Amino acid sequence: MTELSTNQLNELSKLINRFTNSEGSNKTAIPSLFFIRESDITEPIHAVFKPSFCIILQGEKEVLLASDRFRYGPQDYIVSSVHLPVTGQVIKASKDIPYLAFKLEFTSSEILSLLDEARNERANQKMNRAMFIDKAEPVLLDAVTRLARLLDRPQDIPVLAPLYKKEILYLVLQGPHGNILEQMALEGSQVYRIREVIEYIKRHYVEAFRIEELAEKVNMSVATLHRYFKQVTAMSPIQFQKNLRLQEARRRLLAEATDAAEVAFQVGYESPSQFSREYSRMFGLPPKEDIKQLRENQVHSKNA
Repeated sequence: MTELSTNQLNELSKLINRFTNSEGSNKTAIPSLFFIRESDITEPIHAVFKPSFCIILQGEKEVLLASDRFRYGPQDYIVSSVHLPVTGQVIKASKDIPYLAFKLEFTSSEILSLLDEARNERANQKMNRAMFIDKAEPVLLDAVTRLARLLDRPQDIPVLAPLYKKEILYLVLQGPHGNILEQMALEGSQVYRIREVIEYIKRHYVEAFRIEELAEKVNMSVATLHRYFKQVTAMSPIQFQKNLRLQEARRRLLAEATDAAEVAFQVGYESPSQFSREYSRMFGLPPKEDIKQLRENQVHSKNA
């Protein structure tokens, strides 16, 4: 790590420390920008990553996408180019040196707008994972720092924040994995079609679907859809839907006073016993025991 990079990371860390009021994800005054802080190692957290750019300033984190493992630390950034159900865990953090991260969400239309202005045709258009990690160069850290500094000049946010965000996304597009973002935004590309399937499943995760119908929607053969979907997401369409259902079921069980059988039907399961088996396989405990443990952990965290 160069002296310049170290200074940039230190400045960003100080900004995040000043503008975070609580543990976890903190919204900022800049639209789509979040600061994340954890002062201790966390339990594995199941969530759906939105399309986003996230750079780590302190600590380390590990993300599981199906069987793929992504581990990243200071000066690393991770990008999810589509919605992806993942399991994330902060694996290095302390009260003295908390885990700190800068997360910027984006849309495919923002990527497409950039491509229209600065098209960069690439020879390598093969299908890749929708998630990747790279090291942030000083020029990218500089753009990230300038965006974060706007929190001290809120009057400048409406004009300058969109420009700095655009610069950050442009620099990621120019990087070694930029083709992944590019293909996700280009209408007509095979990867764009997979993104359409992902969005459809996300909107209709409660409903049963036939893979033949999905393939027909995006003008693909069933075999091609299966192969490309797995290359992009590391899972099949059915596994993707199952992850969404189970994550939503867990969220509802934790937030509402309802039983597992009722929630199973709400998220699309016809058999409570099948729901319980798949829930246990994903979260390690049956629904009732898992929710009890989560609530006890929440009480312990509040009292700590």
